[in-house]
Amino acid sequence: MKRSTRLGAAVAIAAAVAIATTGCSAPEPDGTPENPYTITFWGSYGNGGNSAQQEVLNDTLIPAFEEAHPGIKVEYVDVPYDDLLQKLTTSAAGDALPDLVRADLGWVPRFADLGVLVPLSDVMDDFQELADATYPGVLATNLYDGKYWGLPLDTNTRVLISSQAGLDAAGVDAPPATFEELVAQADALEGTDVMAFADGGLGAWNLMPWIWSGGGDIADPDLTVSTGYLNSPENIETIQMLVDLYAAGQISTGITGNSGAVPTSEGLPGGQYANILDGPWMNGIWADQFPDFEPIYSPVPAGPGGSVSVVGGEDIVLTASSKYQDAALEFIRFTQSEEFQLALVPTGQLTVIQALGDQQVELMPYLSVFTEQLATARARLAITGGAEVDGILNTELTPAFEGTVSVKDALTKAAEQIDALLAEG
Repeated sequence: MKRSTRLGAAVAIAAAVAIATTGCSAPEPDGTPENPYTITFWGSYGNGGNSAQQEVLNDTLIPAFEEAHPGIKVEYVDVPYDDLLQKLTTSAAGDALPDLVRADLGWVPRFADLGVLVPLSDVMDDFQELADATYPGVLATNLYDGKYWGLPLDTNTRVLISSQAGLDAAGVDAPPATFEELVAQADALEGTDVMAFADGGLGAWNLMPWIWSGGGDIADPDLTVSTGYLNSPENIETIQMLVDLYAAGQISTGITGNSGAVPTSEGLPGGQYANILDGPWMNGIWADQFPDFEPIYSPVPAGPGGSVSVVGGEDIVLTASSKYQDAALEFIRFTQSEEFQLALVPTGQLTVIQALGDQQVELMPYLSVFTEQLATARARLAITGGAEVDGILNTELTPAFEGTVSVKDALTKAAEQIDALLAEG
């Protein structure tokens, strides 16, 4: 074969291969049922396993969304909660984030500051309508640097949970509704085997219900300074109340990190504690572990500031890495629907939509107090160093509970360190 002939044959073969390869490759998605967009969604619904929440999401909610939006497919990836933050951080550095993330509400400011999120308040023409439907305290967890970077996805809060044994031991008919009634119950429990209260730490999740209910705060409304707020007279009085109860043996040593203390999840049904603060997930835990225990739910004891608790839960955020942002925004809208919100209530998720509160209680009557508490529940500091606040509070306040420093000095020292975090944004 002549060289020119061989060359022509090679070119023809190469062209044929190229045509065949092109013909076999998938065309670019165009949002049609035949060629849908695929959006990825990371979260910890299953905590790395096969949970009821993940089953509802995968077997009911995602199929319902895809049926209503035939041009969009949703690929959910479950990541254990303890691994998710690191995975997100690493992926953000490599520009490899998914389209959507179910983010712990404390993470939103951090990733917004990194520039890897899209501010929903800028790109959704119906954002305000959706935002106005949610609980204010839950919505506030998405606010950073003047913009909202996500929408509430699910929520929870802490309420007072009491045992009948604790009430009986104190000779009272109802859980303490005020600070004064808690102190009175503690006085009545002296000499018994029951403590008035127990908790598992001194972080913001633990202390803020007391601080807000006591009429204080951790920082100014603009989040510029903590000094003058955390160490205010109101907070000194509130924390001193807890310190005095601790000194009297009426608060478990678990609050200062004593690993030998009976856990609150066991001590309340076991009769060691009269009251704890905790969330709606405890109902399922006790149903399995202490089936005969009947928890009594009531609002956080009210102080001068009323009955105010702390918001927990997750937000849904859109990443700047998303190639199909419009499709991802449609799924975000779906998460704010009655269909999505109420489907997860039986799994222990509280709805973020205020108007669905009554239906939530109809589905799960024990959620009544939690739903009521959400109306005034507030968010922790929306700053990039929010997680560090817990360490500061625990470190500085533990000596006050142990009696080696004054409450005022402990709060002042903690406030100075939080000032530095606030200065960083």
